[in-house]
Amino acid sequence: MAQAPRFRKDAASASAAVAVAVPREKHPVDETLPPLKMFTSGLQHVAAMYAGVVAPPMIVGPAVGLSARDTAFLMGASLFTAGLATLLQTLGVWRIGAKLPFVNGVSFAGVTPMIAIGKDRGADAIPIIFGAIIVAGLLGFLAAPYFGKLVRFFPPVVTGTVITLIGISLLPVAFNWSQGGNRTATDYGSVQNIGMAAGTLLAVLLLRRLLRGFLQQISILLGLVVGTLAAVPLGMVDTDALRTAGLVGFPTPFHFGAPQFQVAAIVSMCIVMLVCMTESTADILALGRIVDRPADARTIEGGLRADALGSALSPLFNGFMCSAFAQNIGLVAMTKVRSRFVVAAGGGILILLGLCPAAASVIGVVPLPVLGGAGIVLFGSVAASGIQTLAGAAMERGENALIVAASVGVGLIPIAAPDFYHAFPKDLLVVLDSGISTGCVAAILLNLAFNHLGARRGTAAAATADGRAEPVPAH
Repeated sequence: MAQAPRFRKDAASASAAVAVAVPREKHPVDETLPPLKMFTSGLQHVAAMYAGVVAPPMIVGPAVGLSARDTAFLMGASLFTAGLATLLQTLGVWRIGAKLPFVNGVSFAGVTPMIAIGKDRGADAIPIIFGAIIVAGLLGFLAAPYFGKLVRFFPPVVTGTVITLIGISLLPVAFNWSQGGNRTATDYGSVQNIGMAAGTLLAVLLLRRLLRGFLQQISILLGLVVGTLAAVPLGMVDTDALRTAGLVGFPTPFHFGAPQFQVAAIVSMCIVMLVCMTESTADILALGRIVDRPADARTIEGGLRADALGSALSPLFNGFMCSAFAQNIGLVAMTKVRSRFVVAAGGGILILLGLCPAAASVIGVVPLPVLGGAGIVLFGSVAASGIQTLAGAAMERGENALIVAASVGVGLIPIAAPDFYHAFPKDLLVVLDSGISTGCVAAILLNLAFNHLGARRGTAAAATADGRAEPVPAH
């Protein structure tokens, strides 16, 4: 019996030696795939996000009076900066990057505030928008280590409300496109325009229903192709932008002028940055569970730093604010391909597309009514994502339903009554004319008032780390 401890010690040493001799298998997240599979899988991620990347500049450009050529330039720049941000997120540098198969692209959250900034300023608004994004990005980078402590103030009742408002705020853009886009045109709202939008919408829905796998993921792009081909014999397709675009080009730094810094614009974009950081945090946690590498505090911090730094650098190359693309998380879950290097390959493809102006101009060939039909699905899916988030917001507890009702109501004011704040100071209109900004502020303040400050004993709700509400026990 006296020899037993020594025997166990020798066995333990032998086990340790075997463990050293047999190298650990790589986690699927860190695996590299054969080149062809790496490229095709990365291309699938690009296909799933392409429409979402080019849509914001395609909306903002005409809204601030940019020409078709300059709008195409913005789209190319957005593809380029989305690729850079995705590489930063997947490969990582120092403590920057989640190092997960995490796709970054232009955030829809900034569209309405940017249009509000550009109201009555025209193309001169672009440097102001870029200046505000730079400051917001730097603020987000500095706040990343502390943001985890603030997440409890952005539970699903807040984030769900904001994401829903993002989708609802963008839907009027799709309706305008469906009518032709130009209110002064003689065919604005014509049966032909609206019919083309309806046909494209139907094509997208049918393709989504009938196709499977990769083709199903790009059903919106295929719907755009179908709609454009149908519009050719009707004389609705203009190829001027495509003919004048070069095959190779670089997004010249500060193409629209040096960034300008205005307080109201900066405040508006800082609110958008907080919304993006909240959404990215939720996406990182969800992706960590999907790829079986749960995200810890350092992973979240690195992911948020990549978001913020990517956003701060984007205006240098004429790009907008970057954040997570949730649809690509769904693609990871569906395909079971968990390698972050696959997504990095997608980032490389985005950069190449951004360096090819002709590729960015292809979307300019698509008639606006066709874009409007597809936009109804694209923007509606954003609102649906917000509603899905609200489904987990414990609406039956406390006053969460009241918070959503009041916040959505406030956020809808600029959409339903565009002149509601016409008597307010012009600087305030940058924030007030954005339903996303006003709705977000309302949701945060109401959540603080009802779920954090002065909670009633026994009936109030206390926010927890995952953003859900739990009843406070009575004493």
